[in-house]
Amino acid sequence: MQRSRKNQSHPLFVATLINLLIIFSANTSATNESVRPVDSTKWFHQTILPNGNSWFNGELQHYTDQITNSFVSNGTLKIKAIKEYTKLQGVTKEFSSARLNSKFAFTYGKVEVRAKMPESYGGTWPAIWMLSKDINERGAYFQQLGFGKSNWPDCGEIDILEFWGRIPEVAQSAVHTRSSHGDTINLGSQQIPSISSKFHVYYLDWNKDFLSFGVDNIEHYKYNPKVKNQMTWPFDSDQYLLLNFAIERNIEPSFENGILEIDYVRIYDDSGVLIWSDEFN
Repeated sequence: MQRSRKNQSHPLFVATLINLLIIFSANTSATNESVRPVDSTKWFHQTILPNGNSWFNGELQHYTDQITNSFVSNGTLKIKAIKEYTKLQGVTKEFSSARLNSKFAFTYGKVEVRAKMPESYGGTWPAIWMLSKDINERGAYFQQLGFGKSNWPDCGEIDILEFWGRIPEVAQSAVHTRSSHGDTINLGSQQIPSISSKFHVYYLDWNKDFLSFGVDNIEHYKYNPKVKNQMTWPFDSDQYLLLNFAIERNIEPSFENGILEIDYVRIYDDSGVLIWSDEFN
């Protein structure tokens, strides 16, 4: 009488199955990563094209309020620029991204933002910066609340960090006023070799006398004009914070997407007391 064989799995089949399960588990974990919207009590998505057709400087992106472009996950904020045709307000752009306005404005103090920059591609332009609460800019948060009596650059602009993808590993800060704006002469920078691979703390110290900028407690620029007037120093009134990821008019064709990642934003008053923050927990 012939004896039936027991079912036995081939060792190669078992090894392959284990590998597939490992890959599936990893992909499932990534897919199921907890993703949530940006806190709308603290941040406003600025999406309206200021001139009805484009953003400034010939930029190529639409700013959206979609969770694909700005979201919180694993304890950090991600602002993601994506190469994708996006039609909003009757205008089609080649890229989508996000531009956040803080719903908090203040005068004097210290700003600390712990962040990691995206990989460098010529044409990418993430930034951490500030504008006057009273700027006359269509679609800005405070402008929609009835402010907006001062035009740029008279209102002043404080660039805590600009990371130009065409200038790898360099953190730049700048100040724009009526006396010098656009290609401003008021700027400074330092080289950060790990700017795209590690988190660093970018800061602004602001008081009635000067603006001081730096990274990880190392100052690289101080703005302290000898003569302070409306031309040089429009910085004695409330400013708010902006976080955005722009795409310049000339972008490397190989760019597909990039993420500006932020661990926390903290604002202290001029006596060192924490007055506003988002820890993205």
